[in-house]
Amino acid sequence: MNSVLRAVAIIGAAIAGTALAAPDKVFVADEDGGTVSVLDAASFKKIAAVPVGREPHNVQISPDGKLAWVTNNGEQAMPGTGKGGHAAMASGGEVWAIDTGSHAVVARIPVGKHPAHVVLTPDGRFAYVTNGGENTVSVVDTEARRVAATIPVGAYPHGIRISPDGREAYVANLKGGTVSVIDIREKKEVAQIPVGKGPAQTGFAPDGRLAFVSLSQENKVALIDPAARKVVKKIAVGTVPIQVYATPDSRTLLVANQGTKQKPGNTVSMIDLTDSRVVNTVRTGPGAHGVVVDREGRYAYVSNIYENSVSVLDVKSAKVVASVRVGEGPNGISVTP
Repeated sequence: MNSVLRAVAIIGAAIAGTALAAPDKVFVADEDGGTVSVLDAASFKKIAAVPVGREPHNVQISPDGKLAWVTNNGEQAMPGTGKGGHAAMASGGEVWAIDTGSHAVVARIPVGKHPAHVVLTPDGRFAYVTNGGENTVSVVDTEARRVAATIPVGAYPHGIRISPDGREAYVANLKGGTVSVIDIREKKEVAQIPVGKGPAQTGFAPDGRLAFVSLSQENKVALIDPAARKVVKKIAVGTVPIQVYATPDSRTLLVANQGTKQKPGNTVSMIDLTDSRVVNTVRTGPGAHGVVVDREGRYAYVSNIYENSVSVLDVKSAKVVASVRVGEGPNGISVTP
């Protein structure tokens, strides 16, 4: 009996070890291609392309790593139906959930008009979706798979991140020049912070000391004191900065500089947060847009919207070590936690 129990224990441990050793993945929203590209984070190779509706803009993996949530403008239009373009956007957008293991779409939830970014609370219980077309944020109950609340915010909400303590969400109001502060427990806006021109995406240092917002029309990043809810400094970066992401040690902020279609930006600015200055500018690909850093802080993944590629940046050496072809117009990007 003891030998049987030992055998079962060994098999169980082997199975558990295999589950824990599941490869990390990077998910990329291919806005012009209607897909989410899936990359193997170990080999830096594309392993799947998941059809996800019209114009998928942003993707975020749940804290438990089981689902990838992606915003889009609904189903792809069928020829001759007249349901494409502005008609589809007018009817509202959706957020879809992809099983990160099987790559199957397992949920489709209607949200507001022209959804942009999606983030999840630390416990994974709610997803927050910015609706640029109606100046709101949809709060999605991830268990019931429905919208639980709709929160009015500033003009054309775009990027959104949740504070490390899970208490607040910061929303970049692209046309409002402000960052909306949402109380997560109350599910309502409690403040707007004036920040500057064209705020595109927010972020937080993991230690909670600082928040950030990219100012796409100023070519700067604003540093925010979350306690005082005010901008404490602006730092010049590349042209049309979009996404920002801090390393796990809260020491470095990476900023993707997209530029314009006529004059693409192709760099990531690396800001030292101890003295608030740019210490490296790394060349990636045309239209550097999305950026995310893995949990070890070893690699940053940058989507290049005008090259249909993802650059893999070694954070310590500040060098690009790989470039991966993905779908058309890669935008938002997320890596398994």
